[in-house]
Amino acid sequence: MTENHGAHGDAGATDNEDLNTQETAATNESAAASMDAQLESRAKNAAGHRRATWWIVAIVAIVAVIAVVAVVAGCIAAFAGRKNDTTGAKANDTVTIGLKLAPTNLDIRNTAGSAIDQVLIGNVYEGLVARDEHNQVVPAIAKTWDVSDDGTTYTFHLNDGMTFSNGDKLDADDVAWSINELVTKQYHDADSLVNFVSVKASDPNTVELKLSAPYANLLWVLTGRPGLVFDKDAKYDAKTQAIGSGPYTVEKFVTNSSITLKANPNYWGANKAKTDTVVVRYFTDDNAAVNALKSGDVQVLAPISENLAEPFTKDGDHYVVKAGDDTDKFVLAFNGTGAKTSDKRVRQAIRYAINHKEIIASRGGSDTALGGPIPSLDPGYEDLTGIYPYDLDKAKSLMSEAGYSESKPLQLSLTYANIYGTEIGDQLRSQLKKIGIDLKVNVVEFSTWLQDVYTNRNYDISLVDHNESHDFYQWADPTYYYNYDNKEVQALYAKAIAATNDDDRDKLLAEAARKVSEDAPADWLFNYRVATAYAKGVTGFPINLNQTLLPLYNVAYTK
Repeated sequence: MTENHGAHGDAGATDNEDLNTQETAATNESAAASMDAQLESRAKNAAGHRRATWWIVAIVAIVAVIAVVAVVAGCIAAFAGRKNDTTGAKANDTVTIGLKLAPTNLDIRNTAGSAIDQVLIGNVYEGLVARDEHNQVVPAIAKTWDVSDDGTTYTFHLNDGMTFSNGDKLDADDVAWSINELVTKQYHDADSLVNFVSVKASDPNTVELKLSAPYANLLWVLTGRPGLVFDKDAKYDAKTQAIGSGPYTVEKFVTNSSITLKANPNYWGANKAKTDTVVVRYFTDDNAAVNALKSGDVQVLAPISENLAEPFTKDGDHYVVKAGDDTDKFVLAFNGTGAKTSDKRVRQAIRYAINHKEIIASRGGSDTALGGPIPSLDPGYEDLTGIYPYDLDKAKSLMSEAGYSESKPLQLSLTYANIYGTEIGDQLRSQLKKIGIDLKVNVVEFSTWLQDVYTNRNYDISLVDHNESHDFYQWADPTYYYNYDNKEVQALYAKAIAATNDDDRDKLLAEAARKVSEDAPADWLFNYRVATAYAKGVTGFPINLNQTLLPLYNVAYTK
């Protein structure tokens, strides 16, 4: 969520980590689940489950009534004040959910990784504002807010009667204290609070936050860690415990294994938990996750690959499989200062030569085409797939202008991490061969990619899944590993983030994104969509964005 971090790979790939953290996670076995497993979860995911529990209560009482007569007429079974109990479907008091990436601890203020955000934000901790399934800002602890005409003063009006899970009152002092602590102690994501000057409690129900200059993404930033509100008086071990104001509390945390959430009896809001206990289990092995769904050990798996989901898709009587929108962008970056890829004709030819429909179909068909740097759930999105449609003739013509052909091919290298498998590289090699590009595919460890591509920027073409939302800043930063430097794009982005209303921001971002796409510093292979599998009878599980934020208050399971 910050404006200046590096690239991440897959679902749950650590959000907002600096490079040192990423390198440590990629090379340290104890951190493998917090980086490599997250990245891998998009390329090869596991699935959820169904639990079959039938409650049949049948009470049959037979009283023999014997009529003593000359002829015994028979024995008659009768019910003495009792009858069969034919109960209908019953809601379970526990739902078990299977996820891919486990948080190493619960300290959301100090520990990097979207796995913590996924399970705690909106469930245990709440922010001033929140995000809905369409990635839009909605009220949370603050019921309304006002913004000054110059865009530098935000006044938040809080809900009445709020409490933390320990019973402590939640008011404006807790809000101001939480944000001030974030800035003073530089907790994780503090740098995303751009242009911050001060925050104070004007009265118990009002918070005033001041900026030095307008920042159009402020409210969205406050839906994440920077906006979380903590109990300033509470004492607890943040690594293993959590005291928040959300609909759930953490009853039990088992490192790298599971988290048990319990309905918060002191919850103050409208989003009361529908299920008393939610158990989140973590699976690093795809087959184990799929078996857990089949056996009924879990009711939901998120995410799951199209191939692994196939048995559940076919068994529509017992399971549901849905793909949800997300902000992942599979970016095929061309080194802007590379000896070969600095030629715009080569970059354009590659874009024309890529058959996106073929690539998407090979992955199961759920992903969507993406012609530019902004995904559908982010501000400024516009369908830009028409800028470089699949056109081999145009691609060959551009390659010819640049001095290459099938008989005189251009030698290029594609470098990407092994978490994405080899198929995508094989497809690109085959597609680009048709226009006179001899593509050498280097599938490497993620730590190697970080060093060679991200840090040293020594590459021709690179592939990585950038899963962050609101990350257009990458294209306005000439020092980023793309080596893309367009002053007009930089000026448009600066105006966009300084806009004082969303419409102006979105128009400026859309204009900047179009210019980026036209320049062809990359090709966006597809907008990855996350598939979720769950047992029939599960309701209220969020489908969109569930690898980032996973509000569970509405989840129920009836069987």
